[in-house]
Amino acid sequence: MNGPRLWLVRHARPLVAPGLCYGRLDMPADASASRAAAAALARALPPRVARAWHSPLQRCELLALDLQALRPDLASRAEPRIAEMDFGAWEGRAWSAIARAEIDAWAADLAGHAPGGGEPLVAMLARVDMALRHAASCAQGGDVLWITHAGVARCVQWLLAHGGARAPRAHEWTMAAPDFGAWMTLALPIAPAR
Repeated sequence: MNGPRLWLVRHARPLVAPGLCYGRLDMPADASASRAAAAALARALPPRVARAWHSPLQRCELLALDLQALRPDLASRAEPRIAEMDFGAWEGRAWSAIARAEIDAWAADLAGHAPGGGEPLVAMLARVDMALRHAASCAQGGDVLWITHAGVARCVQWLLAHGGARAPRAHEWTMAAPDFGAWMTLALPIAPAR
């Protein structure tokens, strides 16, 4: 891969009960898993990284701090635009406790419906697009690091493949995301910010 890359790093496994809806719900991550992820990432990253940002949610901040302890050159700043989707009233509820009709309404209009009254996908795509354009303008010949979430990784992949020309439909929203504590790298577009 020539040119600057965007490292999309997912936080370590959060300390949350299985089957719980969480996006913006701010919960800690497994500390030992975060340290292990930081050690692997510190070895994998190139010697020079142009910029590093993390989601302001504590599960991402923990990994950013663990990484900085190993690589002091990778001081990361909180970037709200790379936070996970806001699921509104669904946050912290078991998926099985959310009315089927509410989930069906979201699936019928994946892009425009605000799940739980939170954030519609089109709004998330717009903020991730702004962050992506800012990252591209700051790359200065080096890679950019985001410590973030699965939803953001999916948004970046959609934007790189389709731009902001149209919003995805449910059957198209199939991009893979890194596992907890893992990452993916993508070519960072070199384009002026809009």
